[in-house]
Amino acid sequence: MCARLRERLDDTVKIIIVGDGKVGFTLAEHLSQEDHDITVIDSDDSALRRAAEALDVLCVKGNGASISALRDSGAEQADVLIAATSMDEVNMISCLTAKRLGASCAIARVRNVEYTKELPLLQKELEIDLVINPEKETAGEITRLLRFPAAARLETFGNGQVELVGFRLQKDDFLCGKPLAQMDDKVRALSLLFCAAERDDKVFIPNGAFIPQEDDTLYAIGQPHTIHQFFKVLGRYTAKIKDVIIVGGGRISHYLATMLDNLGMRVKIIERDEARCWALSEQLPFATVICGDGTDQDLLASEDLDASDAFITLTDRDEDNLIMGLYALQKQVPKVIAKSNRDTYATIAREAGLDSVVSPKRITAYQIIHVVRGMDNSKGSVMNAMYKIADGRAEAMEFVAGDTTDNLGVPLKDLHLKKQVIIATIIHRGKVIIPEGNSAISAGDKVIVVARDPSILTLNDIFEDAFSAVREALQ
Repeated sequence: MCARLRERLDDTVKIIIVGDGKVGFTLAEHLSQEDHDITVIDSDDSALRRAAEALDVLCVKGNGASISALRDSGAEQADVLIAATSMDEVNMISCLTAKRLGASCAIARVRNVEYTKELPLLQKELEIDLVINPEKETAGEITRLLRFPAAARLETFGNGQVELVGFRLQKDDFLCGKPLAQMDDKVRALSLLFCAAERDDKVFIPNGAFIPQEDDTLYAIGQPHTIHQFFKVLGRYTAKIKDVIIVGGGRISHYLATMLDNLGMRVKIIERDEARCWALSEQLPFATVICGDGTDQDLLASEDLDASDAFITLTDRDEDNLIMGLYALQKQVPKVIAKSNRDTYATIAREAGLDSVVSPKRITAYQIIHVVRGMDNSKGSVMNAMYKIADGRAEAMEFVAGDTTDNLGVPLKDLHLKKQVIIATIIHRGKVIIPEGNSAISAGDKVIVVARDPSILTLNDIFEDAFSAVREALQ
């Protein structure tokens, strides 16, 4: 993992992003909002022009693997270099060259299945601190959703001790129309917390007075068995998924099919390229591979779409993925997941009822952002995990409290937290605690925080300073 940041007079992190495609632009967009010093390298004029016009970044034209372009970008003083071009080889050479020039940390996007088998050796020989495989990470996220089909979103914390799930409220759900403080006794008896809510284009960190409404997306956090019990009480618990149809035979499907087979699920892949079908048949002998067009309704009917437990669309055409997903919803397939890298398409799909939309671009970008934030562990906490939720408008973060964490031992009821911030869970000596007013944070605790404020970079950032509290009292 990357080392700590260089010692600087300010908190600015110098980051070089090689490649201004979907992932590179998304990274530059989010990291520049956190006031980092961002330089983007790309050989395409139009891509650089777009970044220069839309973002507060420095643009350098050139090959990201060349010494001259890296020197022009200041690689000698860089805290982080992120190589995210479409070519694995360029990304790996760029990391090696940057490290030799003096960059502190190098992160490479590597997608080729063959390279992933040799990652330990490649990382060591090429001095790459972190390798990220978007397709494998996306397959992992889909697998988590299939293991918990009632959720539209599922993230884990504390080495699996805690789960955060997002789900859409339906008209007949008993949670609708009542303040959270007056929820059903069966739910109140469970040790869980509703830590965020999404309504239209707004995100809330709810308190007891918040009234959930139909079509809201609620986020609940608790231990896995508690989350399962909650969905049973809600009437949303679904049987274990056994039969899965995947449309599209790309890298994500390759990783996903292997993961699902390890879980005992039966996998059927529909791919329209004949050569790719033959390759998949050889690489995945346990899967049924069908050569055909996944948008063909007659083909889907002949492959028993109605009888499948899950339908996943993973072609390289976002429009087809979403249309096929909506069609499967009409056929009442219990779990439907679609891939889309276009944020506008994903928003439209969710409004139409397709809640589980995955974006390899976002998954990759958010993972790298987490690494960048976690590099500086000198301010009272260590960041173990960070997930963007509610379309990136809120964050769930796991910190480890240290001796320099503020307000250790102070009851939560006596703390002054920033607005739209909630301490969702405390893991104390291995025990999961849904905090109450008398709960307190101790050194060594894992603390899960949910916030709308993107400036929460350490655990100490959740607290209001004394002057802010005085100003608020005087208003």
